[in-house]
Amino acid sequence: MNPSPPAFSAETLIALLFERASEKGDQPALGVKRAGQYVWLTWNEILADVRQMAARLRAAGLASGDRLLLVSENRYEWVVCDLAVHLARGIHVAVHNTLAGPQIAEQLRDSGARLVVIAGTEQAQKLAAAASLLPGGLQFLSFDPVSESIAGQPVRHFAAIDAELSSTLGPLLPAPEDLATILYTSGTTGEPQGVMLTHRNLTFNAAASLAAFEPLPNELRLSWLPLSHIYARTADLYTWLTDGSQLALAESRETLLADCAAVRPTFLNGVPYFYEKVARHLTETGRAAEPGALAALLGGRIHICCSGGAALPDHVAEFFARSGVPLVQGYGLTETSPVITTCSLRQQRMGTVGPPIPGVEVAIAPDGEILTRGPHVMQGYWHRPEATAAALRDGWFHTGDLGSLEEGYLRITGRKKELIVTAGGKNIAPAHLEALLVADPLVAQAMVIGEGKKYLAALIVPDRDRLRAEIIAAQIPVTSAAEAIVHPRVRAIYEAVIVRCLAGVSHDEQVREFVLLDRGFTIETGELTPTLKLRRAVVLQQFAAQIAQLYAR
Repeated sequence: MNPSPPAFSAETLIALLFERASEKGDQPALGVKRAGQYVWLTWNEILADVRQMAARLRAAGLASGDRLLLVSENRYEWVVCDLAVHLARGIHVAVHNTLAGPQIAEQLRDSGARLVVIAGTEQAQKLAAAASLLPGGLQFLSFDPVSESIAGQPVRHFAAIDAELSSTLGPLLPAPEDLATILYTSGTTGEPQGVMLTHRNLTFNAAASLAAFEPLPNELRLSWLPLSHIYARTADLYTWLTDGSQLALAESRETLLADCAAVRPTFLNGVPYFYEKVARHLTETGRAAEPGALAALLGGRIHICCSGGAALPDHVAEFFARSGVPLVQGYGLTETSPVITTCSLRQQRMGTVGPPIPGVEVAIAPDGEILTRGPHVMQGYWHRPEATAAALRDGWFHTGDLGSLEEGYLRITGRKKELIVTAGGKNIAPAHLEALLVADPLVAQAMVIGEGKKYLAALIVPDRDRLRAEIIAAQIPVTSAAEAIVHPRVRAIYEAVIVRCLAGVSHDEQVREFVLLDRGFTIETGELTPTLKLRRAVVLQQFAAQIAQLYAR
């Protein structure tokens, strides 16, 4: 077992906020973009806003133990609302802003939340369209003014709620074992389930993650992943709250590189897809070998990047290492708050997700499943005792992932529920093959299939710019993207790519058939989770016709 993380006095999120305000009250803490420029709020200003919003939530009827469901993009009010719910001793049900109205309605019904906070008109319209699916007795609040009603109920603007701090906030603060949040799993392998995490789960994981990374004294993180997901919430928001550093919120995914230039972060969390796009951008613009180009693209002060949410291809990590910017990967799940293991500047081994963070245990079951136990493990699944009992056995959480321990470093080899069992009885881990395929510049995304079939096939999303350049260079006579993806010479190019990428795998792991898709997998179509992991069941459904043709040949 790794040593315990350093002792810290605060074991609730609100206690951490009070500590930071007491220690660093007038120091800049959180950067947000307003009118195109970053402005910095102090710890005292944040605490004052949290107290005011908590009072308004109390005035709106939020009592201790009540669930509040929040649907919003990343913004300052998201951070304030999260902390205000905890100050009011409520339970924050954080919902991904990209979900459709019926999906939000289902999480509302399952969680039993009666108070719904939305960002503004966009979320109001989604919920209004799903009004018939919403439970009764809901109250709606919004950060921005909203004119629409939802299921016949008005949406109250926060600024219109009058509340006195002294009369609405009681003297009791949350306890470490109090439930802080319910987060619904991404549904990559089944129906989403509500993960219950306590204040101690979250504060422990943030402190242990910091102990593993040994951040700079003047660390500045730029957060762009959805705060509704546990990765950004712990690894950006709660680590900032724990170490009292500085945090800036990116305006959007689309403005991330511009925000890097404005904020000049020292630490960046992200997902493999982003880092791969950065590497490809520098390669395609001829700057891959230019000294300092990568660091400059990320603001000029970056000392480490961390990848999570999915497997990081080795070639991307190698590109960053050659370019002088360390890129390490970690591993975790919503059920583990989330961090279980991570590489760092001190402890790094290519192809692994690092050793367990301090205070966390990891073991490998006889069938190869990764098990973990420690203060980071959830309390269970909301109102699902059978699912909880299946996941938590003999003190260990069963992750559903497959892996091995190599001199203390964890290597992920696949996911039990994602294993493809072919007609010949062979067990195939598709994620490994997909990582090999997307290593080629011509492949933007890939999904390997073959459950119950005699051979594997693949859905391939071409990199449009690379393919266009290849078509021009080879003088292939096509006039549209739709024509290109079915042209025999284009198919021949991708046949060669597949053979080359999979040259080192076994006979049973070879991809025998493939189809080139005319669009990529996206969050909006439900094929990717908010952290850009494949929802395989959705992809299989969306492209059922193409898959049927693959196996009819």
